[in-house]
This record gives sequence, C-alpha cells and structure tokens, in this order.
Amino acid sequence: MEKCNNQKIDTTLGELIAAASEVAFEFSDNDKEAYNLAQLALMEIIKKTAHPIDLTREFESLSSPSQLIH
Repeated sequence: MEKCNNQKIDTTLGELIAAASEVAFEFSDNDKEAYNLAQLALMEIIKKTAHPIDLTREFESLSSPSQLIH
C-alpha cells in the first residue's frame, strides 16, 4: 500500500508542465520520447494527487434544476 503524501507545493499547472518537460528532455534521446515521458509523468502526478470524490454525495448537495431555471 502506498503512503499518502500530504505535502503541498505552491505552483501552477503551467509551471508543473514546464518542469516535467524540462526534465524529460534532459533524459530523452528525441522530442517524441521526451513528450511521451513528460505526459506519463504528469498523468502519474495527477492520478496520485487527485482527491477521490463521492459522486452520490456531490449530486445530493446540488440545487434542484427547477431552482436554477428561470
């Protein structure tokens, strides 16, 4: 079982993409390989840091559509 790391960093998505791309290009032989490596790294980061949601609870807390339509 993986440990959950609650450490947060103050960054933007653009900065994260730029950093992943920079590292990927350092360790890749060509552009295509670098883009694929950066993509995989970013997907893993997002997957591991995304907060699971309870869709049932989310839908129950929404306003009734009749209240939103005028």
